[in-house]
Amino acid sequence: MIKKTTIKTTKDFHSERMTQGQNVGVINLGCARNLVDSQTILSNMKRQGHRIVDVEQSDIVVVNTCAFIEEAKKESIDTIIDLLELKKKGRLKKVIVAGCLAQRYSRELMAEFKDIDAIIGTQQLKRDDSGSDVSLTPGHYAYVKISESCYNRCGFCIIPKIKGKFISRTIESIVDEIKRLDDKGVREVNLIGQDITAYGMDLYHELSLAKLLKSIIPVANHIQWIRLLYAFPAHVTDELIEVIASEKRICKYIDIPLQHISDHILSSMNRNMTTEQTVALMAKFRKAMPQGSLRTTFIVGLPGESKEDFDELLRFMKDIRFEKVGTFIYSREEGTPAYDMPDQVPEKTKKERLNVLMSVQQDISREKQKELVGRTLRVLIDEPQQGDKNIFLGRCEFDAPDVDGIVYVHSSKDLRIGDFIDVHITDAYEYDLAGEVG
Repeated sequence: MIKKTTIKTTKDFHSERMTQGQNVGVINLGCARNLVDSQTILSNMKRQGHRIVDVEQSDIVVVNTCAFIEEAKKESIDTIIDLLELKKKGRLKKVIVAGCLAQRYSRELMAEFKDIDAIIGTQQLKRDDSGSDVSLTPGHYAYVKISESCYNRCGFCIIPKIKGKFISRTIESIVDEIKRLDDKGVREVNLIGQDITAYGMDLYHELSLAKLLKSIIPVANHIQWIRLLYAFPAHVTDELIEVIASEKRICKYIDIPLQHISDHILSSMNRNMTTEQTVALMAKFRKAMPQGSLRTTFIVGLPGESKEDFDELLRFMKDIRFEKVGTFIYSREEGTPAYDMPDQVPEKTKKERLNVLMSVQQDISREKQKELVGRTLRVLIDEPQQGDKNIFLGRCEFDAPDVDGIVYVHSSKDLRIGDFIDVHITDAYEYDLAGEVG
């Protein structure tokens, strides 16, 4: 007889004790925000008496899924199928599905995969959340989630429906977590959320990210880099730009997803930004941080995107010359306003536009990288290069973990993970750099 799958809320799941002493592992899919949620899940299970181990040694595996776009959903489903096959062979006792796919499609998953042991959905951020005591990152850097969901309601995005209302943690709880990470010797903290520039709107009734940063700086002693990830452009203030530019410990790097530049498309997307405002904002960043790094994201193929709209986007990219760009094909997601929009763009056209966009950015990226040759950059050492004792892998402040490039550091001396080293850049590739210890 096939056991019926139990759909639990996160609260139900963590309040219900499974047999203690199980080996539990996690497979994290999607972005760094999901990684923080995976740490929270494991932290709760650890408190229940379970052992946190690698997936290969697990009795129970939690797969934390993503459902942002179609490709992410496919990856999540394929992973679930693989895990259930391992359970069928007796190599796993339980398979638990968490995250956005579980939250959005719990009934469909229950009907399709009856051997799933629990579906627990997304984690609920609390205003006074103190952070996790389990880390899935190397010891020298960490992610700190300061808010959940998005204050905006973009026409193409399903995240607010999955995550619910926008919520910010208190400044006090974030500062306490930063203090603990600093005491552990963490060197880099990445502040994350879907919309970190809206931080505080729900709690303090004003845009408060600059205030939060000013509260963090005094308690960061070992922490040398504070990085901002996913800054919604409509919520960026002049004060925030000033703080980023003036504070030595804040990386001169900002991930600011613009999605498009055409007024027509920005309006369809409900981005609450115009072409003129976007161009002016980029000019402010360039003036405040002339040697800083701008990362953005663009979507091509939104319903109604004309050739003129796309050409305008290309011109904008060439004018601003972003250091890093992520490009995506519009994914038609049920439950979003864009799903029912007329003038859906053919898949072939979407792919052609994506290829053109990527080709243009590759040329820009290659030129931008070459401009760094001859400079001395401060590099955080992440790990030694396997097979070569004289090469180490690191990142400069312009590279976020996992998503950006690396610096190949040549050194005759042994370098320690977590050390900051001055590196003379001698060579540049499309996304990576190489250099020598001075």
